[in-house]
Amino acid sequence: MPTPLLRKSIRECPECASKNIYRDVERGETICRDCGLVIEDRMIDFSQEWREFDDDGGESKRRTGAPASQTQFDQGLGTEVGTTADFYKLGSDRDRDKFFRLRKWNIRISTAIERNLKVALAELKRVSSFLKLPKSVEEEAARVYRLAVQKGLVRGRSMESVVAGALYAACRRHEIPRTLDEMGEASGIEKKEIGRTYRFVTRELDISIKPSNPADYIPRFASALKLAPETQSKAVEILEMARDIELTSGRGPTGIAAAALYVASLLRGEKRTQREVADVAGVTEVTIRNRYKELIKRLKLGKKVEKSKEGKGSKKKK
Repeated sequence: MPTPLLRKSIRECPECASKNIYRDVERGETICRDCGLVIEDRMIDFSQEWREFDDDGGESKRRTGAPASQTQFDQGLGTEVGTTADFYKLGSDRDRDKFFRLRKWNIRISTAIERNLKVALAELKRVSSFLKLPKSVEEEAARVYRLAVQKGLVRGRSMESVVAGALYAACRRHEIPRTLDEMGEASGIEKKEIGRTYRFVTRELDISIKPSNPADYIPRFASALKLAPETQSKAVEILEMARDIELTSGRGPTGIAAAALYVASLLRGEKRTQREVADVAGVTEVTIRNRYKELIKRLKLGKKVEKSKEGKGSKKKK
């Protein structure tokens, strides 16, 4: 049965100016109900072209491949000449030799950019898997690296450092917190080199990236320290108070986030040592101590912290 539907561009019949128009999906036609004029007769059908009753039947009838992906050097649009089953169908040795020659030339990568991308994107997938990054970040990093290669930004720099810089930029754009220390551990490159390459690539490609939000690190650190959700919420509240008085500006996001979580753990009675928090955040105990003192002083939380410590001590005595 025809389904009443109108495209935005067709609002009325050009013959009789009637607005009683319907779209026949089965025939691919747009028809006027009043005068019978066929307005369109070659509409594109985006629905599935067959019915699947099992997995095997669908695979045998499907003519489309996997979707395009930036994480493959040919974006997943490459083709393959023949399969192993086709080889056994060939009768003469001459046909078999021709089959192997065609496969060899089909697989062979022609340009230097493609060769670079094949190796670099494999490294990118490895680092992304090590850091447990989502597919969206991996795709964004591959796109950034591809642009860097096309603009010749990889020359004079190690491929691994550019891959790490592209991944770090993608993490920042998707607001997925990963530190330079973690990126360096996964890629085997010094964090200074990764930071230098990251700044160069983003500047040359004109990629705008917002400053890191310390609150993004709270869930990860709290999960590693096994803190309660209430403590996480308290830490985010402390960070918002610190941001209002511009205490977070000019300071490392991981350090200020770890210090806020340390203060929240004291206020909530889930005490963790500065050493434990520093190990999870990847910063030094001195950084935690300095940021902790700043938060206590500027936010005037000293009395609350002392009261929570006293309350915890009295409970232990009982």
